[in-house]
Amino acid sequence: MSSNEMKLSHPKGLYLLFITEMWERFSYYGMRALFMLYITKALLFDKGFAAQIYGNYTGLVYLTPLLGGYIADRYWGNRRSIFWGGIVMAIGQFLMFASALNYQDVELAKYLMFCGLGSLILGNGFFKPNISTMVGHLYAPTDKRKDSAFTIFYMGINLGAGLAPLWCGFVGDTGNPADFKWGFLSAGVGMLVAVFIFELFKNKYLCTPEGKQIGLSPMEDLTHHSHTLDVDDSLKNPNSKKRLVWSLGGLVALFFLFSFNFNSLNTVGAAIFEGADWIGSAIFAVSIIMPVFIVADKSLTKIERSRIFVIYIIAFFVIFFWAAFEQAGASLTFFADEQTDRRIFGWEMPASSFQSFNAIFVVTLAPIFAALWSFLGKRGMEPSSPVKQSLGLFLLSVGYLVIAIGVHGVDANVKVSILWITSLYLLHTMGELCLSPIGLSMVNKLAPIRFASLLMGVWYMSNAAANKFAGTLSGLYPENGVAKSFAGYQIATLYDFFMLFVVMSGVAAVILYFLSKKLEKLMNGIK
Repeated sequence: MSSNEMKLSHPKGLYLLFITEMWERFSYYGMRALFMLYITKALLFDKGFAAQIYGNYTGLVYLTPLLGGYIADRYWGNRRSIFWGGIVMAIGQFLMFASALNYQDVELAKYLMFCGLGSLILGNGFFKPNISTMVGHLYAPTDKRKDSAFTIFYMGINLGAGLAPLWCGFVGDTGNPADFKWGFLSAGVGMLVAVFIFELFKNKYLCTPEGKQIGLSPMEDLTHHSHTLDVDDSLKNPNSKKRLVWSLGGLVALFFLFSFNFNSLNTVGAAIFEGADWIGSAIFAVSIIMPVFIVADKSLTKIERSRIFVIYIIAFFVIFFWAAFEQAGASLTFFADEQTDRRIFGWEMPASSFQSFNAIFVVTLAPIFAALWSFLGKRGMEPSSPVKQSLGLFLLSVGYLVIAIGVHGVDANVKVSILWITSLYLLHTMGELCLSPIGLSMVNKLAPIRFASLLMGVWYMSNAAANKFAGTLSGLYPENGVAKSFAGYQIATLYDFFMLFVVMSGVAAVILYFLSKKLEKLMNGIK
């Protein structure tokens, strides 16, 4: 192969990571597609309680990567973390299978389910932050193929996310509660396939252009080990120790403050996923303290600090995006199941299969959006990152407006056309492509090198807070004719429920748009 061909092609390690991540996402989204249906139809939980569990689970999924990334950086390395993370996640899926196998014994099924969720949360914390890190390590720092490499990797994520609801919904969401187990079993098998493929080929393909193995533990990788020592040495600074003590104190104080407020709404002494919202308290406390801990570092220059503030501001608005977007796994699944006409040429599509729509649209539209930004960029017309993200929020709002129009004045017993929810997913995917990859790129560009991992963790923490918030909002889904309220807003119908997201994301879009000029100046270090 010539040198020019080498430059144009990608290392085989990229495709190994592509396949591994595809099967891991198959596992994650296959389980998620069935989860809310399982606990409401098989375990007979009410929607409000189910939404709380969903919010806690998905919130922690985005919080534990802080722990997994820390252990990988200092002790295990990427490879070992991915292996054990995958094994623990597989155990979690098989525990979900065991729960569904015993769904008629509700107490046993609940116990097995919560053990399964805990395993999935912990395993994901080790898997998620490490496999994407390895993609960048396959290339030299200045290699221009990196952007296309991450695009290919992102396609693998969405391929798995698209296939999972179709298959797991086909075998698990049949209308018979006893069949949910087959969907969870499929998710567990998918996770084992991911681990097996990774372990089989990692030594052969996961290496730098110079042939050096990547993802080793700090003791095995001198370069990685040296970086770790630099980080550890920085913590010996008296200012860093003082900052750490104050941060831990603030974390504890905020945790108990949030716990007190949440506890007033719940039963004292209830189980961890059920009563007092200790999980929500932890998520929100960490989401506040970690950004403060970083920005309080005295070594930051004024320009660095201003750029970090841009990341924080955008991350705040991202919470509103994902809180509305992630209704796909909860309230929108209820809507697809109960009030959508799912018949297509005599075949009734499982409600869980709708969760594949987003991934299918991403795979279809991502190249178009990439070409659009390139086209506008060459002509000096490409919008700034904040403007693109405000557009993403606006498209999200329009998606909910479309479905709100579709259900307005419709009786709760009448099913609406499948085109309404399909249009929503199409608009939401367009919004995602304006916001999600742009946000990751922005963090990478603006973060000081010494805080790059922590600030990426902060970005993911906004997803954790958003998913927890999404669970809370899902609990407002109207049922049995009982009106609910949120911040004084009364929700009695589906129209009221969907309009809540129209207003929330629409207002966030407008505010972010008007802040965009100021944010652009801060990004460039101009006051």
